[in-house]
Amino acid sequence: MKRVLVLVEGQTEETFVRHVLAPHLWERGKAPEVTRIATKQVQGRRAFRGGVPVFSKVERDLRRLLDSNPAAVTTLFDYYALPDDFPGKKTLPSGGSCFDRAAHIEHALGAKIGDPRFIPNLLLHEFEALLFAEPSAIAAVLLDESRSAELSAIAAGHASPEEIDDGPETHPCRRIERLLPGYVKPLQGPRIAERIGLPAIRGRCRHFDAWLTKIEAL
Repeated sequence: MKRVLVLVEGQTEETFVRHVLAPHLWERGKAPEVTRIATKQVQGRRAFRGGVPVFSKVERDLRRLLDSNPAAVTTLFDYYALPDDFPGKKTLPSGGSCFDRAAHIEHALGAKIGDPRFIPNLLLHEFEALLFAEPSAIAAVLLDESRSAELSAIAAGHASPEEIDDGPETHPCRRIERLLPGYVKPLQGPRIAERIGLPAIRGRCRHFDAWLTKIEAL
């Protein structure tokens, strides 16, 4: 088994790795271990975890994980609201697709860490985009089938779920919350993803699929 350490930004992504990705990867000889970013440390207490903080804290955690001698270290961070001090943010080229922009930042992040075992990865534009691979599953898990058509219309308005934009009021999570105010991201997000299944998510989300393919090929 090859140890693959996954640094995530919150409880939602942690649960997604444990319950959806891990069983898939175990069957392929990979042993994923998930860690949430430590955002704040108070002496004598556990670290506060969740969200992507300033890059120095991200870099600290990545280098600590690499020091534990895994086969690979990778990330599950949202592109949406990524801190401005992240490698590549200030040199983003004008124009280009969201896939180009994510690749630019991932390349800069990989160059900054400078370790061949590191596989930088961003979620376009955030975790909830993956759920729009099958909008009816969102409505089903949240027990409101009446919203299925509206959720499907959002997905149909974009070439792929990963291209749903990252505006403050139009990013994927906000769109779900507006239609279904009862959405509880850490609890229901991974459940929806599990209901959809990895094959359907990968079939609609090519950036996510390319990342998972790299992990499988280790």
